[in-house]
Amino acid sequence: MKQLVILALLVGIILSVVAGCRQVGRDVEVIVEGGGQFPEFLVGTWRADTDGWEFVFDADGRISSAVISLGRIRLKPGGVTTVPMREGSKGVFKPGEWMVYYIPDGRDLTVNISLKHFSAELGGGILEGRSKDVFFGPISEDGRVWEAAWTSFPDYTAHTPERSNYKLPTDLVYGMSKHLIFKKVLR
Repeated sequence: MKQLVILALLVGIILSVVAGCRQVGRDVEVIVEGGGQFPEFLVGTWRADTDGWEFVFDADGRISSAVISLGRIRLKPGGVTTVPMREGSKGVFKPGEWMVYYIPDGRDLTVNISLKHFSAELGGGILEGRSKDVFFGPISEDGRVWEAAWTSFPDYTAHTPERSNYKLPTDLVYGMSKHLIFKKVLR
């Protein structure tokens, strides 16, 4: 499964060169295989069944905001988000480049969310780092459910009074994978 996600990401990058990609904003790249329009049924808010993830897709396919699992923080592409933490401390989150890739044949959606840097003061220590999260899977025929394989590539470092520069263990090659079910939030 991990190899499939990595392969899908690489195929998406290669196809973007072959099929022609369309930039939407400088921080979110939107690609529709074959050069078509982003489908209307994907526009809106999609919320995961666990882990707090949420994406808001605009009509052009751009993600206007995302709630990430780390702290359940809502980020907007291209901006820096500062949130208050307990005991008067703060967390600072800076997103990197994001990508949306849709394949009409098979109704497959890939979303790549990059967190360029974050730093959060927690209980006398600091957690900082970066991450890349890839979501890949088919959209249901009724356009309301997205079954996604989520692979996360966190690169976190903890700084505590007891231990400075402690790299949290992770697999930066294969990441950590989990199955999520996103549902379109109907209004």
